[in-house]
Amino acid sequence: MASRGITAVEGIEVGHHTLSQRPTGCTVILARQGVVGGVDVRGGAPGTRETALLDPVNSVSVVHAIVLSGGSAFGLSTADGVMQYLAERDLGYRVGEKVIPIVAGAILYDLGLEGDVEIRPGAACGHAAASAASAEEPAEGSVGAGRGATVGKMRGFDRAMKGGFGTASVTLPSGLTIAAAVAVNAAGDILDPATGQVVAGARTPDGLGLVDMRLVLRQGGGGEGLDDVPPVGGNTTIGVVATNATLSKAQATKVAQMAQDGFARAIYPAHTPRDGDTIFSLATGAWEGDADVTLIGALAADVMSEAILRAVRQAEGLPGLPSVADMGRGDP
Repeated sequence: MASRGITAVEGIEVGHHTLSQRPTGCTVILARQGVVGGVDVRGGAPGTRETALLDPVNSVSVVHAIVLSGGSAFGLSTADGVMQYLAERDLGYRVGEKVIPIVAGAILYDLGLEGDVEIRPGAACGHAAASAASAEEPAEGSVGAGRGATVGKMRGFDRAMKGGFGTASVTLPSGLTIAAAVAVNAAGDILDPATGQVVAGARTPDGLGLVDMRLVLRQGGGGEGLDDVPPVGGNTTIGVVATNATLSKAQATKVAQMAQDGFARAIYPAHTPRDGDTIFSLATGAWEGDADVTLIGALAADVMSEAILRAVRQAEGLPGLPSVADMGRGDP
């Protein structure tokens, strides 16, 4: 059966682990046999692991997993559990007789939902997510790294909405597949590029409508402006694009760069000083056609914006943080 989402790319698996103690968790995108990887970081407040290794000028060209996690910088430790999972199965980059799993990752800030007790995803979360990984159609919405994700915080957290995890894919008649997965935790609003309408974001003072930060920012702080709201930190949208094409490390990096257009189309504003917006790129090489990086990158942006919309539309609300469905703004 064909799979919608990033697992439509053969060789890619997804596993979530959602903590029960509070809204947070992690998501693993697994490529057990190793695939070519790239990355592009655009936000001003990133929290990442192994992004330097993915630079095309550096030697190692494969990656075995990408981890997306809540918990802010504490969540980077989830990758330790994924490394353990892969090492237990003798999967990784071989150096002599040693096997070293290459696990990159990025985190988002969801500590505002933590309460008085410190509960953050760690190595055990990463190991559990990797153990749950499969090629089945991934769960979306308030799962894994998307569990504590929120959006629309530029009028204050008390007027924000629920973010989440989403995934989307496209397969061309040639068999070329491009897909995306993303945990959406943006400071800004979420827009539908097809209509220009705000789908989720900062709510009006009564909590019943949406402000539209495009109008707010163009007013320069007047009316429903920013002057009476302290700067909101703790955001970040993190994602992965994947293709079954054969790409070099430099080409995979270019695809990640082009996929950032999907952020810009669906998030307003994106790549702010208070977001750590990051996209990883994976290329499995299972498709035997000639890779056109322009085509792959353009479609990567398309599926990324679609995945962002799915993330908020599939999310479930929390007390004080309504979902798209709660606001009566579900699928068109």
